[in-house]
Amino acid sequence: MRSLLLLLVAAHIVLHAQSAINSGPMVGYADMREVHLWLQTTAPAQVTIRYADTAEPWRWYSTATVRTRRDEAFTARLVADSVQPGRVYRYEVYLDGNRVERPYRLIFRTPPLWQWRSDPPTFRFALGSCAYINEERYDRPGKPYGGEYRIFRAIAEQQPVFFLWLGDNVYLREPDWNTWTGIVHRYTHDRATDEMQPLLGSCSNIAIWDDHDYGPNDADRGFWNKQQTRRAFDLFWANPPAALDGGITTKFSWGDCDFFLLDDRWWRSPNKRKTGQRTILGEQQFQWLVDNLVSSTATFKFVCIGGQVLNPVARYETYATYPDERQRLIESIRREGIANVIFLTGDRHHTELSRYAEGDSVVLYDLTVSPLTSSANTGATSEPNTLRMEGTLVAERNFATIEVEGPAKQRRLRIRVFGSDGSLRWERTIEAQQR
Repeated sequence: MRSLLLLLVAAHIVLHAQSAINSGPMVGYADMREVHLWLQTTAPAQVTIRYADTAEPWRWYSTATVRTRRDEAFTARLVADSVQPGRVYRYEVYLDGNRVERPYRLIFRTPPLWQWRSDPPTFRFALGSCAYINEERYDRPGKPYGGEYRIFRAIAEQQPVFFLWLGDNVYLREPDWNTWTGIVHRYTHDRATDEMQPLLGSCSNIAIWDDHDYGPNDADRGFWNKQQTRRAFDLFWANPPAALDGGITTKFSWGDCDFFLLDDRWWRSPNKRKTGQRTILGEQQFQWLVDNLVSSTATFKFVCIGGQVLNPVARYETYATYPDERQRLIESIRREGIANVIFLTGDRHHTELSRYAEGDSVVLYDLTVSPLTSSANTGATSEPNTLRMEGTLVAERNFATIEVEGPAKQRRLRIRVFGSDGSLRWERTIEAQQR
């Protein structure tokens, strides 16, 4: 009998080990009637998430059960579809019928239904880019390029309703980008970072990509393996559905704000190409963006793209290196009279706020936030960005929050930038233009 009990205990331990969590749970795209959730296990498992409105903690709902599979990197995307607008839910994870405890709070939120009922809500979101996670045997020799992972905990402590990952969210290395095995290894390794887990589990996480999670450094539309990196992006993020064929372009809304998530790689012509049209967005995506900006009724329209848009210095991969399309985009916004467009950008390994104004036309802003854990660009102080607002350059690891606040006719953005330890570096306010 004792031997049988020992065998049963051993079998339970093995079963539990086979269905452990590698990373997550992560909250993804949230709308008024459903919230997308994500998880990665270490082996095949049946995954279910139970959730309850914090105002009705006795009433539990469950997602459908999803079985993780090796060919999908043991990832699960689940949908909480018994939710109501403007609520906060707590949730629990079950693997193979067993509840798995996580040592931090697990909550998700739904956007409020405020239209025709009240002033738009006050809410806070966070943003950043360039998250390099060291893995010594695959990194370049010398000083580690990544560090200060505590920044992810500092972001979570701000309790944003969502976090915008603005590209280079993983850094594919030479052994990674040419094979499915390598791509999955990179995502799996980086996503399991301990300090990242409370952020993933307590607010929505929405992403775009840039060259390093798309392919090699400065990769463009010609990257031969982009179909596989696109598939990995879809497996490891829980974004809104893509709006176009090819690429990751999409859109979501929160409160009186629209967020346009652009793809600066899929249609991008090579940086060194001398003939043919030079484009970052491609014609289809360009027209999609302008159409949706024109149609938007949102107070603020945030355009999220991997590289800087307004910085006039044609250095590295700023939009100024594609001057015709950059000017065409700015002129399209001005001629259409689209007010309150804010570009949210990354890539540059420094942070700054740029402001563009011409005569009495609409004013454009570009908030660049970088890096999260990659090494900072300490040479940014010598870059002559004439549109940079004084006192906003930060050349260290950092992140930002944006609080959207004020009554309907007096909306404003309160932008704060924080160091990796959570201490404030600067704060600015942008008032909505009335058009």
